[in-house]
Amino acid sequence: MLESGGSGEDWTLTTGQEWLVDVSGCSPEQLKSLAVLAALFEELIVQMELKVVGQPQWHVFPEPGGITGLTLLAESHLSIHTFPEHGFAALNVYCCRTRVSPDFPALLARHLGARSCHVRELARGVKA
Repeated sequence: MLESGGSGEDWTLTTGQEWLVDVSGCSPEQLKSLAVLAALFEELIVQMELKVVGQPQWHVFPEPGGITGLTLLAESHLSIHTFPEHGFAALNVYCCRTRVSPDFPALLARHLGARSCHVRELARGVKA
């Protein structure tokens, strides 16, 4: 499949799409909650019809730190890094097959109390 890379570059092979999502104005308590983050991951997995490989990995940092989470997918990965002291989270979803973009602002407002959501969607692939 030949696609434009968006910056005038041509792609000879599309190998997926990636979303880089920066959310701010989040609830610090929600950013420190493993249950909240696991529910967010579960909703993304169901909405995007992703297939989990193995068990999600979570690392909870000591106060005032947040949580880093990673789920390996048959399609690639889903990760998050939270910074409760700043009300911020960085979410990354990479899929090797095309997917419809979820409504990240609504999803992250519901799960994290986010007031601001900046989504960058990137086509990944081999350049011509």
